[in-house]
Amino acid sequence: MSQSDVTKTSANLKLEQPSSPPKRKTLLRLLRYLKPYWWALLLTVIGFAINAATEIWIAKLLQYITDAINQNDQAKQNWFPALIIALFFVRGVGSFLGNYYSALVSRNLVYELRVQVFNKLLRLPSSFYLANPAGTISSKLIFDVEQVTAASTDSMKTVLRDGLTVVALIGFLLYSNWRLTLILFLVLPPILWLIRFASKRYLKLSKGIQETMGDVSHITNEVIGGYQVVKNYGGQAYEAQRFNVTSKKNLRQGMKVVVTNSINTPAVQLLMAMAMSVVVWLALRPSVIDNISAGEFISYIAAAGLLSKPVRSLTDVNQKLQKGIAAGESIFALLDEPEERDTGTLSPSLSGEIQLDHVSLIYPDSTVALQDFSLNVRAGETVALVGRSGAGKSSLVNLLTRTLATTSGQITMDGMPIEDITLESLRAQIAMVNQQVVLFNTTVFNNIAYGSLATKSQAEVEAAAKDAFAHDFIMKMPQGYQSQIGAEGLQLSGGQRQRLSIARALLKDAPILILDEATSALDNESEYFIQQALDNVMKDRTTLVIAHRLTTIESADRIAVMDGGRIVEIGTHNELMQKQGYYAQMYDRDFE
Repeated sequence: MSQSDVTKTSANLKLEQPSSPPKRKTLLRLLRYLKPYWWALLLTVIGFAINAATEIWIAKLLQYITDAINQNDQAKQNWFPALIIALFFVRGVGSFLGNYYSALVSRNLVYELRVQVFNKLLRLPSSFYLANPAGTISSKLIFDVEQVTAASTDSMKTVLRDGLTVVALIGFLLYSNWRLTLILFLVLPPILWLIRFASKRYLKLSKGIQETMGDVSHITNEVIGGYQVVKNYGGQAYEAQRFNVTSKKNLRQGMKVVVTNSINTPAVQLLMAMAMSVVVWLALRPSVIDNISAGEFISYIAAAGLLSKPVRSLTDVNQKLQKGIAAGESIFALLDEPEERDTGTLSPSLSGEIQLDHVSLIYPDSTVALQDFSLNVRAGETVALVGRSGAGKSSLVNLLTRTLATTSGQITMDGMPIEDITLESLRAQIAMVNQQVVLFNTTVFNNIAYGSLATKSQAEVEAAAKDAFAHDFIMKMPQGYQSQIGAEGLQLSGGQRQRLSIARALLKDAPILILDEATSALDNESEYFIQQALDNVMKDRTTLVIAHRLTTIESADRIAVMDGGRIVEIGTHNELMQKQGYYAQMYDRDFE
């Protein structure tokens, strides 16, 4: 796709983000991912229940030793060390069960969500990638997925562990003295109000953090991908300033979360301290203390004091929960994006005949890419498409691969509507060599025998490389075809990368071949030999050639001159030169 097409498509096909679902709906959807791990969740609950029970045992042990000392009961005092060891052994078992199985659920959730998001990305239409920066998409996969686990597992761990502890301690306090314990419930309404207020603010700030993280990732990807341009044009200062501004936005959002949490947690603790002070003051009244033993009094005060830590943890978990919910909304918005539609049911073996009948392609902003375009390409024919930038050449190619859909008119292949052919079958029978070469950070062999071509033999790969004049430079590499080429093949020259791309297309051996400035990155000598190879491979194969250098398409069976989304001239090179029209003028300028 040309740069102009990319710009227009990204501007005009930008997807609308779905409205944010209610928090409860998002949380319930997250919890559904935990269903296969019910057994691990059960063990987590059992572990944390044991852990919560030991909090009561701590209070009871204090009662036990206090009464033993007051009663001067040496036998009970001798048992105290053994009881402490037993208590912390049981507590350790409970903590292990709870922490291990909650982590097992958490990491599996990260794995499943990340795989599901990645697989979704593979099924999304091209318009999604044109409308969303790569950094924003990768941020969802890396950052947002991790944040989701805070809502569904890390928060669950805290709620179970500390929630069960609070329930156990309050149950013990009610059992010991229910009248005094009811005072603790007086602070419940203001605590709930604080938590609700903080929840709304956490959710808002968390969304801001995700947006700024997407911007940070986007700028980073741009600089890494275009580092040569940054260096050659002295863009370091500009990029550093741009990154600094975005990072500061992320910093400010993060600090606002810290401030909210730093105010919310102490406020809740203060309310708890006020209630606790009233309880202790009343517990020390003679009318109350006369009815209980010293051990019972100590155990009651100890149990009340033990409430502080789990209540604080439950308050802090609200921040993680809201961050996870915000991330969940972002992830689910991506997962709910409409996938690339495949209306086809046929999987024919195409001969390469292509018929475009009054085809138009109009973008949503009324920009016309193709208008009433008609062309019949016979099987095995080579047709060159020439014209100024923006004439619609790349748009036409994207219609043939169903990357874009026609606004009106019909495209048929071998007489079958293109919509009736499955995407897999259609694209398997079209080989493309683009001006912008895409290579992957793997071996030379895997880059040529990529995807569905992975079953090709070494001999077939070498034959394709020889036809693309790539075999010689491949064999000079340290490990030949098993040499790593680095990210995006940057260890290779532009001409070498282009030849690997041509070798990949030759290996596919498809009935339809599309060459989009396929020799633009080659030196003159390589272009001469590769042009000969391409001439050979074009035989008995339908070939569409997009070219700006007209000297490379003189031998085409027909040349279609495009302007404003229409064909203004069509014929052989000699026929068009005799007309002295559009093509002749373009050729003369190209020759000059």
